[in-house]
Amino acid sequence: MNVVVFGATGRTGIPLVEQALAGGDRVKAFVRTPSKLKITHDNLEIVQGDILDAAAVEKAVEGTDAVLCVIGHTKNSPDDLQTHAMRAVTDAMKKHNVKRLVDLTGAGVRDTEDQPKLFDRLIVFALSILSPKVLEDGKGHVAVIRDSGLEWTVVRAPMLQDGAHTGKYRVGYVGKNSGSKISRADVADFMLKEARERNYIGKLPMISY
Repeated sequence: MNVVVFGATGRTGIPLVEQALAGGDRVKAFVRTPSKLKITHDNLEIVQGDILDAAAVEKAVEGTDAVLCVIGHTKNSPDDLQTHAMRAVTDAMKKHNVKRLVDLTGAGVRDTEDQPKLFDRLIVFALSILSPKVLEDGKGHVAVIRDSGLEWTVVRAPMLQDGAHTGKYRVGYVGKNSGSKISRADVADFMLKEARERNYIGKLPMISY
């Protein structure tokens, strides 16, 4: 595949780029600061830009088969970063006729197939108190994706860890065949598989151990 990774220098973005290249994909890594990406490869193209710059996003999306988005909040990012970024991404995809989108968000974003237990409800309550704007932005950017008309999958993850790439994890929904943690490397594994296999079009699966 020809893929573009938004959020390529993040803690999930780096294993995503590495695994895509190892799997034979041609990768565009969209980065604001190229020096932060220490990966070199013949099939890697670095595209510098700001995720809120629609022209830069269009340049990155053009000519790809799939978009992989792992954008996260940083200390100085705007409260609605993900929502505005996803509008730019989905608009660019529609303009250049790129259909496949695989996005990452937290398990605090709910889906109708969830069956949250008390622990799950407590986590969302804590997020609503400690990081309400981040939680609302997560919900907002998923709403943009749902309304896009694209062939999308939103992958939800619980607590992310810098663990090993095992390729062994559960795919379920909150409270249904779900655990409380997952490694970033295994998140990358699932996102790449889903981009190819397309088992969860229009769905929000949760992956965990």
